[in-house]
Amino acid sequence: MQLIESLVQSKPELQAIRHDLHAHPELRFEEHRTADLVARTLTQWGIPVHRGLGGTGVVGVIRSGDSKRSIGLRADMDALPIREANTFPHRSQSDGRMHACGHDGHTAMLLAAARHLSASRAFDGTVVLIFQPAEEGGAGAQRMIQDGLFDRFDCDAVFALHNWPGLAVGQFAVAPGPMMASTNEFQIRVAGQGGHAAMPHLTVDPVLTAVQIVQALQGIVTRAKKPVDPAVLSVTMLHAGDATNVIPDLATIGGTVRTFDDSVTDLFERRIRQISELTAQAQGASAVVDFQRTYPATVNHPREAEFAALVADDIVGVDQVVRGAEPTMGAEDFAFMLRARPGAYLFIGNGAGSHRHAGHGAGPCMLHNASYDFNDELIPIGASFWVRLAERFLS
Repeated sequence: MQLIESLVQSKPELQAIRHDLHAHPELRFEEHRTADLVARTLTQWGIPVHRGLGGTGVVGVIRSGDSKRSIGLRADMDALPIREANTFPHRSQSDGRMHACGHDGHTAMLLAAARHLSASRAFDGTVVLIFQPAEEGGAGAQRMIQDGLFDRFDCDAVFALHNWPGLAVGQFAVAPGPMMASTNEFQIRVAGQGGHAAMPHLTVDPVLTAVQIVQALQGIVTRAKKPVDPAVLSVTMLHAGDATNVIPDLATIGGTVRTFDDSVTDLFERRIRQISELTAQAQGASAVVDFQRTYPATVNHPREAEFAALVADDIVGVDQVVRGAEPTMGAEDFAFMLRARPGAYLFIGNGAGSHRHAGHGAGPCMLHNASYDFNDELIPIGASFWVRLAERFLS
């Protein structure tokens, strides 16, 4: 690997920052300590800092030369509401909160790159360092954009890295087009007429109606959409009743829809409403559907995706860069930034878990798992990528 030597040498210092962040996780829009640490560190390195975008967001700006061109590099900062199973020294000190997705590592990688870029200034233009809050369900990227992120700090392109367990350390993965799916949540309230379980003929049973709706919804996947359009519909909640001898008045269905295309999402929303309302009507009940679009699909721009892959080629070698990476049905709010500006989202290998310190939990080193830990070997790799990406884009 062709890593930047100063970043390799500074790994212990950045690792310490990463461990400090891991020990003090903060949930979406509560990243006050994290934002303070990021802002204080950037300021110590002579990087102008702007705060308040998206609530707890931090933006650092490094300028060099006379060019008007600029590039945005984004790292997310928030943790998850998970009770950590690890017992190593840098485990979470906040019970029920944990950096189980590696955002502590993403922050450390971008800080490491920021330090080198500020010291070297081997580029012509502006590097915008975007430390984003609330990726985990809070749409912090959208909030930063609404607060004027790209109005105040115009970027010709924007990029993000996410660690990926199972992908070997020293590997990158990227693809033109979809990388992650949209996520959409639905709730269906089925209203009937409750009564005694021994006299169902005097009731309108919302439970029976709800079950029929749940079964019919899977027909959207198998019969309503084109077979070549990827989509997942998962019913994850079904609530009704409090007693075994009472038919309730109400049943509630909840779940998610994930797609790579807005037109497919449109189809699902339309068909969920039709199936729910008409199935309920046929049973003498009624149904009301609430369909919420949470995150759009994360779709890479082809030119920027290939540009990022070429930079990764130079760092880890062509054979270690997976082009045409298989998209995942997980979701990512960097999608909002890619709708506002050209850019690309890449995976960087986190390994299989053998890197974890003594005292890790018994579970797998997977994202959103209580036994997860970010692999610190990624810090100089990811930081080298950020530096070379910015230098080459602003060459």
